[in-house]
Amino acid sequence: MQRAAIRAEVAAITPWDALEAEHRQDALAWIDSGAELWRREKPATPPEHLCTYFALVDDAGLLLVDHKKAGLWLPPGGHVDPGEHPRDAVARELFEELGVSGMKVPAASFITRTAVASQHLDVTLWYALPVSRGLPLRHDGAEFREARWFDFDQLPYADSDPHLARFVAKRAACLARDETPALAVAR
Repeated sequence: MQRAAIRAEVAAITPWDALEAEHRQDALAWIDSGAELWRREKPATPPEHLCTYFALVDDAGLLLVDHKKAGLWLPPGGHVDPGEHPRDAVARELFEELGVSGMKVPAASFITRTAVASQHLDVTLWYALPVSRGLPLRHDGAEFREARWFDFDQLPYADSDPHLARFVAKRAACLARDETPALAVAR
């Protein structure tokens, strides 16, 4: 049942570019293959599995966390637990990582397929959550050095997820057309 819901979320993607179209197709083929979608053991079993990012955004920028293990400024997020829908993972991670509960999680706005250092592939659904910078946050000090708001023109692209710039550009283009950002895929 969750596989069908996850497939529907990915299938709703409107590709941003040719790369995204290719990766959308790769993600759908992976889901359709019957492969296990959720990580069972850290760091990489199975070697391809679902993750989430949730980008807390306002009109001027977004919140990133200085992730200790990755050594990068990333949107908060995490691995999707076995049998869990990615939106439920976002709600869980929002509380675990930032102390925020009760926020409605919209449809995913971006999906990336990224090879990471431990030789596995994270299939990451990104969720854009519009919030006020005044939202009280308590970041997880065990995982992050700090959580900081960055204006869009000050984002640390060189020290972040390789797809952050694409996420920001697609979101901006959709908002300029008064559209909800469509799902997107990158690898």
